Amino acid sequence: MKTILLIHGPNLNQLGRRDAAHYGTSTLKDIERIVADEAKALGLSVRSFQSNHEGALIDWLQAESPKAAGVIVNAGALTHYSYALHDAIVDTGLPAVEVHLSDIAKREDWRRLSVTAPACFAQIAGKKEKGYVEAVALLASKLKTQN
Repeated sequence: MKTILLIHGPNLNQLGRRDAAHYGTSTLKDIERIVADEAKALGLSVRSFQSNHEGALIDWLQAESPKAAGVIVNAGALTHYSYALHDAIVDTGLPAVEVHLSDIAKREDWRRLSVTAPACFAQIAGKKEKGYVEAVALLASKLKTQN
């Protein structure tokens, strides 16, 4: 069974307590369960990791990517300035999808730019937890075409 990596950046451990208008009411555990269930239905497994520290996310991605087939990433605020995370995603050589619970294109000016999106073949924003379901489906489809 192919494994996808699910990476969550800073403050996403606070989901369920953050602004529901932007982030919804689902907790991080809820989202991880939703992704795992969707992945299982598509014949994939998931390994999840969250950190408030950029280096920890990069270390985990470097350690886990050789055993994985793809990546789903919500880098939180790192989306907007972490070229190091961008490079780490590229260096995996894996297909990746960027997900945002809120619609970053309709938020503050500084949130509209994603420096990590160019490392991904797709970006999904503004669909709350449904965006993760869509990301799993996109990644599963991409993986099928690579075989």
